[in-house]
Amino acid sequence: MGNRYDNKTLFRNQSERYESIFEDRGVEYVRQYGTSEMMVPTAKQRGALNNLTHIWKVGDKFYKLAIRYYNDPRHWWVIALYNQAPTESHFRTGDAVTIPLPLETVLRMIRS
Repeated sequence: MGNRYDNKTLFRNQSERYESIFEDRGVEYVRQYGTSEMMVPTAKQRGALNNLTHIWKVGDKFYKLAIRYYNDPRHWWVIALYNQAPTESHFRTGDAVTIPLPLETVLRMIRS
């Protein structure tokens, strides 16, 4: 449930732009996932969720928060997307991180 690669288009990248990389790797192409389109939930949708607040501390990582709140480190990207912070470096000690729950509902909102 909810892997960010579910239903993604896989394609062959044979672009001349990467020719030297292909040569270094001894391949003619690489397989890549297409860029996904995900929606950040609207204010109205956010109101329908149970949002927990986690205060960022030294050593926090998105995957650790996903383990703690979702029991699955693969859902780190949900927390990042929901907070519109693509990396941990976007947070400082003491910042509030919103954890949206329930996960299944958030996943439906993001993918709709």
